[in-house]
Amino acid sequence: MTRKAGTPVPEHWRCDAGSASVAVLHIPGALDRRRTFDIDVSLIVRVPTGFDDPWHELAVELDGRQQWRRRIPSHSPGQTDGLDYHHRIELETGRALRIRATAGVDGSRVQQLCIEAREEI
Repeated sequence: MTRKAGTPVPEHWRCDAGSASVAVLHIPGALDRRRTFDIDVSLIVRVPTGFDDPWHELAVELDGRQQWRRRIPSHSPGQTDGLDYHHRIELETGRALRIRATAGVDGSRVQQLCIEAREEI
């Protein structure tokens, strides 16, 4: 596939915080165009055996404003469980974006917390 001259290459931004409980992704503003991003946040937790009622939660903020929060029981003792969040956002010309994801656990432990933003062209 060949791109027309002047067609922007889609942006892809990623923050993999590993087993940390906070991930932050900054997308700088583009001075020449507006952009649309598909944002995906993924939390994977390791679920222990022999722990009563473990749970995990994921909260997502865009530019400091909470967009979503969910807490659920952790299932599959001895394996993994998780939560995912998806959001599509349009950024006006010049607008930057800060995405912050926080994980909370009780009994389970964070195995991976990741934020990914793919531009839709």
